[in-house]
Amino acid sequence: MENYNNLELLKAKKRVKRIKGFYQHLLIYVCVNTFFIIVNLLKPNDGYWFIFPLLGWGIGLFCDAASVFNLIPFLNKDWENRKIKQFMEEERNAFKNQ
Repeated sequence: MENYNNLELLKAKKRVKRIKGFYQHLLIYVCVNTFFIIVNLLKPNDGYWFIFPLLGWGIGLFCDAASVFNLIPFLNKDWENRKIKQFMEEERNAFKNQ
């Protein structure tokens, strides 16, 4: 590999691991819910109960994707660090102005 420091390399490996985990989660979601849909549709007069695990698990999968791919900015670690710095700077400025 090129000249990356250990921290950058560890962060990159961690991110790749999280992305890989998400895709595994997605594959399991698709397989299990496909099975639920087939079973539900083969049994007449059972209603459409497969919708409940599909939606519930889908919400969890969306939250996982939002975290892994930084879809929601305030879930991002960089955002958190910027906010901490901003508040510290505001406190420092308020203290200086007193």
